[in-house]
Amino acid sequence: MTIQSEGRASALPGWLFKLGKLTATVAFTLFGLLLVTFLIGRVVPVDPVLSVVGDRASPSTYEKVYLELGLDRPLYEQFYLYAKKAVTGDFGESLLTKKPIISDLARAFPATLELATVGIIIGTLLGIPAGVWAAVRQGRLIDQLVRIFGLVGYSAPIFWLGLMGLLLFYAKWELVAGPGRIDISYEYSFTSTTGLMLLDTAMQGQWAAFRNVVSHIALPACLLGYLSMAYIARMTRSFMLNELAQEYVVTARVKGVAEWRIIWVHALRNAAVPLVTVIALSYANLLEGSVLTETVFAWPGLGQYLTNSLQNADMNAVLGGTLLIGIVFVGLNIFSDLLYTLLDPRVRTRL
Repeated sequence: MTIQSEGRASALPGWLFKLGKLTATVAFTLFGLLLVTFLIGRVVPVDPVLSVVGDRASPSTYEKVYLELGLDRPLYEQFYLYAKKAVTGDFGESLLTKKPIISDLARAFPATLELATVGIIIGTLLGIPAGVWAAVRQGRLIDQLVRIFGLVGYSAPIFWLGLMGLLLFYAKWELVAGPGRIDISYEYSFTSTTGLMLLDTAMQGQWAAFRNVVSHIALPACLLGYLSMAYIARMTRSFMLNELAQEYVVTARVKGVAEWRIIWVHALRNAAVPLVTVIALSYANLLEGSVLTETVFAWPGLGQYLTNSLQNADMNAVLGGTLLIGIVFVGLNIFSDLLYTLLDPRVRTRL
């Protein structure tokens, strides 16, 4: 056996251990998520039986549904049945739509995914350059402007920004379309295959509908992009200030390396490692935290679905949506860890 093959053989158990550790962590996290959502459903002051039969049902009907829901069984057995159904995607039927909750989530989540994706793209493309220039020009005018711009993004209520945006860009200047995802005149001009209207209309060549979808998504996506840009720019500035103070930057300048190369190649490459986690978490926050934005813009996404479910005491739908959001967070954290490994050679050498 050669030295190279021996090295591969010795590295294999390490990879298997890391894979097993990652699998166990994900499984434990999802188990905890299931347990928390189950307990939320039992702690909230909402009677699940009354949510099904109504407050005018007879005692016999109440008792029948109570037994059908398994509420007479021990708590651990109820959790087992809940987890067993949840693993197969069975969250029950929505009281509001009278449809399986999994189908409601499959309809609502792509709308949120599309809005959050466009928002994070805008926030990343604008936030990273703004943060870099703020760090390079520390204490100067552009640094102050970026910090003030970010402070406004943190401080201003998102619903107020949304209402002001609708008042100016839609009602007064008529630059964008109003609330909703698409005008009804274009709604049936294409077939929804992915649930992402920008993608569906573009793939099917329905460019008039595509422009209408862009006009609808532009304002809420820019609003979410502004919020994520404020956070990404601030973190980029902090990471870049730390990198520009390192000895390798001083050495590169002494050797006569071009300043733009020091900033955009060497320093930004090292700052990109923690930035991956920042962008991933910002994306996750947009996916689960756009409730007010979707409400203001009548966007038929997950946030609006959860809001309507809460207002109508549809706890099965609320728990199903909460579990979906938790799975998204876990998935994005794993994805950011994998990217972190690819970007940082020091992490790869420790695996």
